[in-house]
Amino acid sequence: MVAIFPLAVLLLLLNSGTVQSTPFPVRVGVVVDMDNYVGKMGLNCITMALSDFYTKHGHYQTRLVLTKRDSKRDVVGAAAAALDLLKNVQVQAIIGPLSSMQAPFMIHLGNKSQVPIITFSASSPSLLSIQSPYFVRAALGDSSQVRAIAAIVQAYGWREVVPIYVDNEFGHGIMPFLADSLEKVNVRIPYRSVIPSFATDDQIVAELSMLMTNQTRVFIVHMRTTLGSRLFSKAKLLEMMSKDYVWIITDGMTNELTSMDQSAIEEYMQGVIGVKPHIPKSEELHKFKVKYKKEIQLQNPTNHDLDLNIFGLWAYDSAVALAMAVEKARIRNATFLKKANDSTTPTDLEGFGVSGIGTELIQALSSTTFRGLAGEFKLVEGQLESPPYQIINVIGAGARAVGYWTNDNGIVREINFAKSTKKTYSTSKSNIGFIMWPGDRKNPPKGWVTPTNGKKLRIGVPVKFRFFEFMHITWNSDNSTKVEGYCKDVFDMVIEALPYGVQYEYVPFATSDHKRAGSYDEFVYAVYQGDFDAAVGDVTIIANRSHFVDFTLPYTESEHRINEDFRGPLWHQVGTIFWFSFSTMVFANKERVISNLSRFLLIIWFLVVLILTQSYTASLTSMLTVQELKPTITDVNELIRNKETVGYHNGSFVLELLKGLNFDKSRLLAYNSPEDMHELFRKGSANGGIAAAFDEIPYVKLFLAKYCSKYIMVGPTYKTDGFGFAFPIGSPLVPDISRAILNVTEGKKMMEIEKKWFENDTKCADSSEFSSSNSLGIESFWGLFMIVGIAGVLALIIYVTSFLYENWHVVRPGSDAETTLATKSLVLVQRFNNKDLTCHTFKNYERRVNHNDCGCDCARIVMEPSNEYFHPSPSTFSQNSPGNNSPPSPISSSP
Repeated sequence: MVAIFPLAVLLLLLNSGTVQSTPFPVRVGVVVDMDNYVGKMGLNCITMALSDFYTKHGHYQTRLVLTKRDSKRDVVGAAAAALDLLKNVQVQAIIGPLSSMQAPFMIHLGNKSQVPIITFSASSPSLLSIQSPYFVRAALGDSSQVRAIAAIVQAYGWREVVPIYVDNEFGHGIMPFLADSLEKVNVRIPYRSVIPSFATDDQIVAELSMLMTNQTRVFIVHMRTTLGSRLFSKAKLLEMMSKDYVWIITDGMTNELTSMDQSAIEEYMQGVIGVKPHIPKSEELHKFKVKYKKEIQLQNPTNHDLDLNIFGLWAYDSAVALAMAVEKARIRNATFLKKANDSTTPTDLEGFGVSGIGTELIQALSSTTFRGLAGEFKLVEGQLESPPYQIINVIGAGARAVGYWTNDNGIVREINFAKSTKKTYSTSKSNIGFIMWPGDRKNPPKGWVTPTNGKKLRIGVPVKFRFFEFMHITWNSDNSTKVEGYCKDVFDMVIEALPYGVQYEYVPFATSDHKRAGSYDEFVYAVYQGDFDAAVGDVTIIANRSHFVDFTLPYTESEHRINEDFRGPLWHQVGTIFWFSFSTMVFANKERVISNLSRFLLIIWFLVVLILTQSYTASLTSMLTVQELKPTITDVNELIRNKETVGYHNGSFVLELLKGLNFDKSRLLAYNSPEDMHELFRKGSANGGIAAAFDEIPYVKLFLAKYCSKYIMVGPTYKTDGFGFAFPIGSPLVPDISRAILNVTEGKKMMEIEKKWFENDTKCADSSEFSSSNSLGIESFWGLFMIVGIAGVLALIIYVTSFLYENWHVVRPGSDAETTLATKSLVLVQRFNNKDLTCHTFKNYERRVNHNDCGCDCARIVMEPSNEYFHPSPSTFSQNSPGNNSPPSPISSSP
């Protein structure tokens, strides 16, 4: 018994080894289009992947056994193939299908039978909406690339793009994700161009011709190469592959560029840019590419389709991942579980059971990770994790990389896989290499042109009785109009600064007899009613109007008085005020002055300093006296208590403001022009005129420009946001125009427009013309400074002449023939530096001891620079608070 036991153990071990040496077969179906390049490539890669894998992993106890079916490029054919594999072969997984159109029905079949459906090429994001736990995309969904495309569009500042996509599941699936991504970077999609999957050449030409009539010149093409190559050939025929055009292709075409006819690429697609997943280089990938070409040539020596693209790599990795998952799930004798009513099923669609190992297999597959030929294989929510994307530019017969896009860093020149704690997202075009654009253009196109049939926006403009500087409408004999003014010029400049073209025309807000059609509130309300596409003019941004329209940012300054000497940053202004007040100082010199020439020069300088000091003292006195001038009225409540009559600009919102301040309606008078306001002021409140006027600061400045010596602007001010352009609520133009306003208001063109219409207003609005005529500056004392300069030069000449005369025996010619000129000059310098003992300051020893330097030779003059005082206007006074609003402000007469 003891001897028999080891023998039994040995036989058991041998029997166990025999069992383990026979792998368990696991049936797997493959559904592809056999006559399609991608289908044939994918099938070859799957076969080679299993051969390579089991050669390296011969100890595995499972083996995938492939059963191939041809989907015949048809949705019904793919469904029939899948149904046959599930019912008759009872496969435990299906690799396929190729297209997004074939996938939905197969996914439902896999979900019903609990058999994993693994695709390596169906990329439509909408497939995930089926929410089948048994669907795996061992490839990238089209939604993975939309952020990369949006980053490129943002980098070059294009604000409108037109997608051109195929009219099927593949084409429609990407659109919601692309639209959302573009919207996040403020890019509009004004039109979507949909091309039928079986479109004729005439249909393609008709659609492209229509696109040529619109202004947008940035196109995003999302389709496969079979249709895409035809699209670009017709675009070339219509001269749309020329300058001003931008063509961006998705990875639906970039992934297959290597399989396209190279002559077609050179002829039709030059300058196209696109994105495709980045495939890291590896030794395994290089070896497989070489092996793949050899294998294809052995199968068919006349076959020229030897190029391997990313779909083949994904097919290879799919097969490897499935083989690893089957082994990980420890599948043995996999069978289908028959349904209870299976024998009575009326149709073949229900004539299959449920996989007994489907749940374990899908769980193992979802957790499988490894480094494949296409990069890291890792499934996230049922599909491959998004890798970096490569930005390519089509030049010649192929494409070259010009940059990359990553989730964390945006657009980068090179990919740095080193882990970094600092993540900065960039969309700078400086990180993109040189791009040759269509038409051999080296500079990026602006992305739009003036459309040939675009609808013109109707821009409403107000009819003004006066204040024509802001807006002025002139009717011609043929009833056409000419619009001029500050507001019109600013709007034209802002529209010109937009990154795309806008066609528009000015339409007066007027009656048939060329009169104003209503108040400014009614003018704004006309935009709300759809009579105008926008309102341009001296329209103030106030709260009640914002209920009906969207305003752009204000384009006028408000609340800040215009004086160029006191503009700038806050601390600069404060520093300027104190500098004018305390910079002048006069003090006596502590050094003794002995030289008569120095004394002469100092006498002249002291005379100049005395004049300067006295002049500025008088100027300061005058300034302080002016500041004591007070307006006759400074309080709104005083106007109400005394029942004074006040004026307001006719048609302005100020009328409602005054009513809100409890002014009696009978005490309110309207004026239409600066002349009307002046006349009302001249009459006075007691004689049918006004005691004060309330108006917006831009109008006040114009008024003071004409009558600034008689009136003064006082507070308090009531805040508004200045003048703005009004658009319908939700208009996409509002943010773009607001950004353009910020850009142009700080430029030189804005200053030129202001100078054109208000050239003399800023000076008189602060009465600087009065102060400048009486104020003192450096130029007022040029004569005194010239006298000081002449005296200084004269003293120098006299001293040098006297010194040379006294030492002429040293430098005169012939005094010493052997002495050179350089030696004589050195002696002369030494004599100048030595003490002059003949000077009266060295006549006795004590004075020689007390004074080491000869006062006859040198004198020290200490001078302090003079400063100017700023003189404010003698006729205006403002109590403005800081800000950028354009409020109305009361005006009253100065005493």
